[in-house]
Order: sequence, then C-alpha cells, then structure tokens
Amino acid sequence: MQLTLYTDYSLRVLLYLGLNSRRMATITDIAQSYGISRNHLVKVVHNLAMQGFINTTRGRGGGITLARPAAEINIGDVVRHTEVNFHLVECFDRERNTCPIAAACFLKGALYEAQRAFVAVLDRYSLADVVDNKDWLRAVLKVPEE
Repeated sequence: MQLTLYTDYSLRVLLYLGLNSRRMATITDIAQSYGISRNHLVKVVHNLAMQGFINTTRGRGGGITLARPAAEINIGDVVRHTEVNFHLVECFDRERNTCPIAAACFLKGALYEAQRAFVAVLDRYSLADVVDNKDWLRAVLKVPEE
C-alpha cells in the first residue's frame, strides 16, 4: 500500500505548520524546507484550506497557518480527505474493474479489512502527536523557532 504523493505533501505541509503554530508560513518556505516544487504545493495548500485544516491569508505579509490546534487535526481524517481513491486493488474500483474473479473472490474482504485497520491506526494520532519531536524536526527542516 502506498499513499499518493499528494497525501504525502499534504501531511508534510501540516507537519511544517505544526512546528510553529503561531507563526505564519509561506508555500515557498515549506517548498524550500522539503526541497520540493512550490507549484506542487499550491494545489495541496488550496485543498487543505478548503477542507478546513489550514487558514490562508493573501497578500503582503500573508501566508498559511493551522486552522485549529494540532491536537485537533487527526491524521486519519487528513488521509481520508486527500486520497482521491483508496483502491488497493483493481476490484475496489467498481467503474474500472476488469478482474474476472471479483464477484467470487474472498481476498477483497481481507484487503478491505486491512485497509480499514490501516486508517484506524492513523485515527489514533493527531498532528500534535507526530510533531512531538519539534526540536529535531525544526533542525532538519531549518524552521525558525516560534
């Protein structure tokens, strides 16, 4: 199982913002810290704002911040909101499924169960939990302290 790059970048944006919850950050700040394309992050940031995870402020002195405390941002929720489809195997996609044994296959039940367990584990963690090592993360990402 692999999360999309889109979800990965969404989580990275939230991690970055969780390191300095009182400081406004820019997309450029985040892109430079991770060494990724600013253009890739524009769509990610827009979606995170639309989903209510972050606030954006345009213009000079603008930027992005968490929309609520890191302890209230659930990692499982973020993954559910950023993964467009969570099809582990072809038969999970009813519209594109061409597997000839899909109707008789018991494996998909096991895979559905595994997928639910995966997200259930993520549901046990908040953004605050995964940025608990702030000093180390700040040092690696070169993020100024609050």
